[in-house]
Amino acid sequence: MLRVDSRKVKPGDTFLALPGPYKDGHDYIEDAIDKGAACIIATHGDYSVKTIITEDTRTYLSNYLRELNLEKMEKIKLIGITGTTGKTVTGDLIYQLLNNLNMKTAYIGTNGFCLDGKIKKISSSTPDLYELYELIGEAIDNNCKVIIIEVSSKAVKQRHIEGLRFDIAIFTNFVAHLRKDKEEYLNTKIELFKMLKRDGYAIINKKDSYYEYFSLPQNNNIYYGTADSNYPLKTINSNYALTEFNLGNNTIKIPLIGPFNMYNYAPAFISAKILGFADESIVSATLSIHPTDGRFETIKYKEGLVIIDYAYTPNDVNTVIKETKKIAQGKIITIIGCGGERRKDKRPLLGKIVTENSDFAIFTSDNPRHENEEDIINDITKELEKDNYISIVSRKEAIKKGISMLKEKDILLILGKGHEDYQIIGSDEFPFKDSKEVMKIIK
Repeated sequence: MLRVDSRKVKPGDTFLALPGPYKDGHDYIEDAIDKGAACIIATHGDYSVKTIITEDTRTYLSNYLRELNLEKMEKIKLIGITGTTGKTVTGDLIYQLLNNLNMKTAYIGTNGFCLDGKIKKISSSTPDLYELYELIGEAIDNNCKVIIIEVSSKAVKQRHIEGLRFDIAIFTNFVAHLRKDKEEYLNTKIELFKMLKRDGYAIINKKDSYYEYFSLPQNNNIYYGTADSNYPLKTINSNYALTEFNLGNNTIKIPLIGPFNMYNYAPAFISAKILGFADESIVSATLSIHPTDGRFETIKYKEGLVIIDYAYTPNDVNTVIKETKKIAQGKIITIIGCGGERRKDKRPLLGKIVTENSDFAIFTSDNPRHENEEDIINDITKELEKDNYISIVSRKEAIKKGISMLKEKDILLILGKGHEDYQIIGSDEFPFKDSKEVMKIIK
């Protein structure tokens, strides 16, 4: 059997040495031989077992996996999603909608490998090609007809999806004003749209100013968002229970809050249409959709609302609070922290954004790792001009305090961890999930 991880090599296996961003498989060839590898595939070297030298081991792997899975891949439709934000929610909405329509679908993304309502942890939002094919194979063996893959720019750059061909590619948005590698970042995202099958469809958010970059002439381009697009969007009503809007000629009621969710939902509706479903069936199946784990996930509490979201960068936090303001009927209280051993320069900016855009803020811990939790919080608050905040190191106590402050129609935002079910302190992971802590407190 072909292996790319020397730790998994068994006697008689072939070990293929892949170069990576942090480790090079060539450094583990002797380990693979010691474990019984009968053949080595590499770009250089002379070894004690049968050796195949190839110019590019990643291309070799791509060709090998494509040939090996040729018959299987003909049985499924591949949907790829790229963009700066919205990939996870959009992917999850497509996953939910198609399964609600009885088209068995799997999803590979930030929240894990989703199949039959169960979630399995994976190495990254877009796993390396070998793991990706294993997951695709598992989905096909479980009679899936569609597989959705979240495609990050990092994964494209590291060639995680090389050789795959997609039936549908989706562009959500492009935000790069804080990136130094803007052009490279844009080009890696466009790459997905060069990997469409000849009769493939590109679903493109026309409201985004970069939409034309993704409108490649060889693709069947379908646009949503603007009045002159194939699927215009217009909000009708948005409250603490649902969002109602017009999508083309259809009126959609989705049990998710926030007008921005119509942009996350539109590609799901269009994908279902491409796959042959009637408008009426899609609209009906939409009513059974639920919030994505840790992505503007809502929990009702008395007459108020608790919202849990993964946002942790200044840009994402700013966006989430601004979107919350659009539906808020009371005050907004925000709980947030900053990860340890990560960018310290963003901490004061994050504090400023939260205090200036929320009615009140509670700063707390968020995966402090080997840093002192109080030092991290001090970095967040040291340049603040407003005093509408308190600091509570314990995230559990911070959530408890935030809930106790809620009055009628108020919203409590708990940001930074989203779907994560752990807290990293030192080198150890401890069980902790924001939504579970909320439920413990309000029950």
